Amino acid sequence: MDLALLLARHPVIDGHNDLLWTAREQVGYDFDRLDIAEEGTPTHTDLPRLTRGGVGGQFWSVFVPATLPGHAAVTATLEQVDAAHRMVERYADRLVFATTADEVEAAWRDGRIASMLGAEGGHSIGESLGALRMLHALGVRYLTLTHNDNTRWADSATDEPVVGGLSPFGVEVVREMNRLGMMVDLSHVAATTMRDALAATEAPVIFSHSSARAVTDHPRNVPDDVLAQLPGNGGVCMVTFVPAFVNAACAEVDLARRAAERARGIVEGDPGWAEFDAEWRRTHAQPVATLADVVAHCEHVREVAGVEHIGLGGDYDGTGTLPEGLEDVTGYPRLLGALAERGWSEKELGLLTSGNVLRVMRDVEVAAQRCRSQRGPSLVTHPA
Repeated sequence: MDLALLLARHPVIDGHNDLLWTAREQVGYDFDRLDIAEEGTPTHTDLPRLTRGGVGGQFWSVFVPATLPGHAAVTATLEQVDAAHRMVERYADRLVFATTADEVEAAWRDGRIASMLGAEGGHSIGESLGALRMLHALGVRYLTLTHNDNTRWADSATDEPVVGGLSPFGVEVVREMNRLGMMVDLSHVAATTMRDALAATEAPVIFSHSSARAVTDHPRNVPDDVLAQLPGNGGVCMVTFVPAFVNAACAEVDLARRAAERARGIVEGDPGWAEFDAEWRRTHAQPVATLADVVAHCEHVREVAGVEHIGLGGDYDGTGTLPEGLEDVTGYPRLLGALAERGWSEKELGLLTSGNVLRVMRDVEVAAQRCRSQRGPSLVTHPA
């Protein structure tokens, strides 16, 4: 199989990349100091490597830590959105902003990488549907309902359950996202929240960067009963490359580290967390994940959900380590080659790289038109 030709016809649309937060932390969004037009930046991502990796569309995460209080999280999210717009403008010869499936395909015809935005965590809207609507107006096209911590209206996969899934306000968030045409992202949420969101949604959902829990038993992954609901919903699980989510030994170490954090009362993003994390990694063996681990997850998601409900969400620049063979954004052709060796056809690989997520984008757009014909903006507020 000619992978170069495959990727020319069906470029990768990756569901989740944290370059913007890395740029904030490393250089304060100064792209003179972190010039992604040059290959060899101290990140997993730059424009030459995206091209070599066959990436034609990227959902840039506008992540901010859930530890930021209330309005500070909303402000920081707006700063991330601003940085995304400035990045796309600066590199307009290689990048172009896209908010619809048609605009993605127009970017490809123009020889540029379609740039979409996804907000990672419900804390980004500060319990305000008005803030949600403004993020949509600024181009954000998915919201991950939680990050590592619960919101007051949704349980996270990596926090102690409080709501039991989605609260009534959480259901209203999903409904308003459907009306807007914003994809409901169920990565990071508890399995109960996944099930509640699937029951509430009027449009397909995504998992922007999650893998299969039956293969690697980590709470960040998707249980089989949820994967089995995707054909009825029309959604996609975008398999991630994070070692702790694709390799059992890596998951065991990650879960032990999280338990040690809880015992010490340390939360990621707190002062002192980086030092704790570095010491933990220095004093505990760190297993290595491989490309074969990711292949196993792709195979399982295809088996349970079907080939029309799978995509890719590498989480580049959002994780410290990556599997051997997938160390940066040039790794996608190696993954596709491994899947081709296991019998995936060109049609199936084209669905994996971009066909499925483009379909979901279009279906969400159609659902939004239908919802807007039936109801106006929600005025529901979160109980005090």
